[in-house]
Amino acid sequence: MSFFKKLKNRLTGSSSKIDEGLDAIVSEGSETTTRQIPEPTIPAPSAEPTTQEPKKSGILGRMFGGEEAVARRTLDDDMLEQLEELLITADMGVDTALRVTANMAEGRLGKKLSVPEIKQLMADEITRIMEPVARPMPLYAKKPQVVLVVGVNGAGKTTTIGKLASQFQAAGKKVVIAAGDTFRAAAVEQLQVWGDRAGVPVLTAPEGSDPASLAFDAMTQAEADGADLLMIDTAGRLQNRADLMEELAKIVRVIRKKDPDAPHNTLLVLDATTGQNAVQQVKVFQQLADVSGLVMTKLDGTAKGGVLVALADQFGLPIHAIGVGEQIDDLAPFDPQEFSAALVGTEL
Repeated sequence: MSFFKKLKNRLTGSSSKIDEGLDAIVSEGSETTTRQIPEPTIPAPSAEPTTQEPKKSGILGRMFGGEEAVARRTLDDDMLEQLEELLITADMGVDTALRVTANMAEGRLGKKLSVPEIKQLMADEITRIMEPVARPMPLYAKKPQVVLVVGVNGAGKTTTIGKLASQFQAAGKKVVIAAGDTFRAAAVEQLQVWGDRAGVPVLTAPEGSDPASLAFDAMTQAEADGADLLMIDTAGRLQNRADLMEELAKIVRVIRKKDPDAPHNTLLVLDATTGQNAVQQVKVFQQLADVSGLVMTKLDGTAKGGVLVALADQFGLPIHAIGVGEQIDDLAPFDPQEFSAALVGTEL
């Protein structure tokens, strides 16, 4: 199954919400028009005269030729307001919802639109917002390239590191993982499982050790091993916990003693189910860790997929990958056209 099909099948919360909402919006105050469906050509017996049968209506008419009813509604201020509210319920945020609907309305006010037409316009506008941020994580000649992975508890950092490490390893890159969440044994064990699966070494330290010291030692080891990539896990940070945030800042300070340009990438992993809370998380981590790119997980478990559009619109940070499940191929590079189609419910 292609990733798009998987994404579309699993991103049901947001797409069904938008689907149902558009049907209701267009139905309210709609005007029904008819579209002629061509009848199949059936040769008449040459020996008998032909007679013109009346056009069929209803299901038989739609199957065998006749007229098809199409609900359309005139695009006006009231309809635009309803479209804005619909996008806000999909967690797109007020500013982004206003921008999307304003662009949809440009040159179209007063025109009658059907649900499929509105969906396509919406998908096109969402794609336009997201295309500039759809970029894979850059790979540099620098060895080791240090990738710091940050995010709040439960966002999926450990799993994301494992999947990325496995994918990079399969692509021919030599990868080392540092289990920097030294206070959570389960996180270390999970990374070790992924490391064994991918053939990637996982560097650990005794429980409760200083994560900054582990990160420094991991850089030394990765350099000695000739590794292309060093991926450093960090403990889940709650943005209202100043002590944990200072610990993250310490990791950055320590690894910069060894390489002033490190970390070369700082990936913020976000959980799609948190909705608009993801916006605040980006603000906080951007200040503390100079975030260079985003990965969004758990899009299969939310009706709030629109928050990714809000993040792209508000911050313009690269979106490297999105996840829709637990398997290694459930994390894939971000494709704005595929995402928009899955979110709105259109075909590519």
